[in-house]
Amino acid sequence: MPPRMMFKKEDVLKIAYEIVEKEGFNGLNARGIAEKLHSSVHPIFKHFQDMEELKKAVYEKIYDKYQEYMLSGIHEKLAYKKTGLSYIQFAKDYPEFFKILFMQSTNLNAEKFITADKVGDDVIKAGQALTGLPMEEQKKFHVKVWIFTHGIACLVATKTVEFSEKEISDLLGNTVLEMLKGFKQIGGNKSGKCN
Repeated sequence: MPPRMMFKKEDVLKIAYEIVEKEGFNGLNARGIAEKLHSSVHPIFKHFQDMEELKKAVYEKIYDKYQEYMLSGIHEKLAYKKTGLSYIQFAKDYPEFFKILFMQSTNLNAEKFITADKVGDDVIKAGQALTGLPMEEQKKFHVKVWIFTHGIACLVATKTVEFSEKEISDLLGNTVLEMLKGFKQIGGNKSGKCN
């Protein structure tokens, strides 16, 4: 009788993460993980109370990957643009992860959705360095920029439209500057609420 393989919690989590990366949470089940481990489902439930606990651990690992992308350029000269490009790049590199994080029902308005993101404050501060707006105005402006950036990211994640890196960079750079000019001319959020 061959010796039983011992699987660590990290082994189970790694396999679950890889499945979700390709198939989303809909593709994640105990039998599929066990098959990839060449094992029974026992190692899964030895380390995780149930599939919900495993999904939560996978979600946290996905969020860590997203944070890694977003914070990679936060201290660079063009940090605000870099974070927008990173957001879109994350959607391109990890479309299933992007859908899990940003294409689910939350019942939040745009501003609350953005500020619920742990990275949001750093991105808003990077934007303030570019725009020179007071913090409250920057938050309002950022909602508009995020909606635009999120639109591109959704198109990329769903493969609805193909963009080159240059097209994305130009779109983001030029449009945000045009948005800023318009935002300053109309005095912020006076012409219509986004939240």
